[in-house]
Amino acid sequence: MFTGIVEEIGTVEKLWIGSSYRLRIRAKKVLQRTKPSHSIAVDGVCLTATEVDPESFSVEIMAQTLNKTNLSLIKEGDKVNLERATSLSSLLGGHIVTGDVDGVGRISRIDKRVGETVMQIEFLPHLARYIVNQGRVSLDGVSLTVADCRASNFTVHLIPFTLNNTTLGQKKGGNLLNLEVDIISKYIEKMIQSQSGSGSRIDRGFLKAMGY
Repeated sequence: MFTGIVEEIGTVEKLWIGSSYRLRIRAKKVLQRTKPSHSIAVDGVCLTATEVDPESFSVEIMAQTLNKTNLSLIKEGDKVNLERATSLSSLLGGHIVTGDVDGVGRISRIDKRVGETVMQIEFLPHLARYIVNQGRVSLDGVSLTVADCRASNFTVHLIPFTLNNTTLGQKKGGNLLNLEVDIISKYIEKMIQSQSGSGSRIDRGFLKAMGY
């Protein structure tokens, strides 16, 4: 699990495409206390560190992950957002991010204003029910608040700190971003569907039985 608070920007040092898809990423901060088998979010995608040395770590990426994220477009020299898995003692500064990306969003517009940048993101239709005004999303591993949501797009407001300390400051119109919706909305949907299918509902009696 992650928080969507990027710890540092890493650099893709080496890319291997063969029987497996592998990356070596140069980093510094996320290497502290990191060992092989530990999880690191790379542009919001939870990946397992297979090799770790004093200046970099390596990961392998499955075909399923490549098919639903923007990692298939990555090149040597590209910058990526990095975050180590959170711990129970960590501050949850963003929101609960699993690193299991739901799909990609496309930047359709970027408006630079005084003190902030507004980014409009187009998303896949099946994700519409999970994205709401003032809700949370993760874009390339960055926890953000949805400022305005429409049928096929939403906007986020980025402060200079976010632009300077993540790769979002380098993005342009048309770029694809890894999009993860709030996991809590999925659990709520599942609970409602289960209640509907069983013929029961969430009412005062149900809440009392659950201890509320």
